[in-house]
Amino acid sequence: MHFSGDVQRVAVAGLGAIGKTVARRLDEGIAGLSLSAVAVRDHTAAGAFLETLSRRPAVVKLDALAGHADIVVECTPARLLVAIAEPVLRDGRKLVVLSVGALLSNPQLLQIAERCNAQILVPTGALIGLDAMLAAAEGTIQSVRMVTRKPAKGLAGAPFLVERGISLDDLREPLRIFSGTAREAASGFPENLNVAAALSLAGIGPDRTLVEVWADPSVTRNTHRIEVESDSARFRMTIENIPSENPRTGRITAHSVIALLRKLTSPLRVGT
Repeated sequence: MHFSGDVQRVAVAGLGAIGKTVARRLDEGIAGLSLSAVAVRDHTAAGAFLETLSRRPAVVKLDALAGHADIVVECTPARLLVAIAEPVLRDGRKLVVLSVGALLSNPQLLQIAERCNAQILVPTGALIGLDAMLAAAEGTIQSVRMVTRKPAKGLAGAPFLVERGISLDDLREPLRIFSGTAREAASGFPENLNVAAALSLAGIGPDRTLVEVWADPSVTRNTHRIEVESDSARFRMTIENIPSENPRTGRITAHSVIALLRKLTSPLRVGT
């Protein structure tokens, strides 16, 4: 069941761990939605995956996605967000963004969306409690703090570590590798801490949201603990995400995208 008699076309940019899961679920069937197109860098690898789908979508370039979809789901490295987002938003489409940290350094995307009657949608992803944060933000939030713990392999290659020559090889005990704002975290860990950016956008902004990052050899799951003080509630939340085939990303992230897409066409929407 869905509100409109028309089926909305969904395109997926990137067929990594998240993109493949989203594409497959769309192919299996979500009411009111159809998988119309994908954009990939490696056409050979994508071809093998697309052969497993019941209906093959169009394979197009990043800047051509808007012409093939009503909704575009971005599942790519953060550096590609602008190239994907600008034509989609200028065409008045909906854009589901996973590289949330890149939104903080590209405010022009929000301006384009407003000017062109488009919409940027940020799924809850690997986080917990965004509904509570959005509600608290209608009042006054005094403080927001997030502490992230990940296995070393889930942080490997982060610009913050590379620029400072920080090695996590042979790590034997938990090591705090970052303490700062969500804006700084999103810049230093663009593939790891989109959760911090999403949390900040839902609450008190990227410069007041505080973040700690720990490399922890004792954990096998990507763990995020959130602490919020506000005039309507005090809450503490912890989520432990099972990594996908990409250790930087939890399995629940793809499920969150699917839940968001399902919500767009559902007659019942639960949650803020």
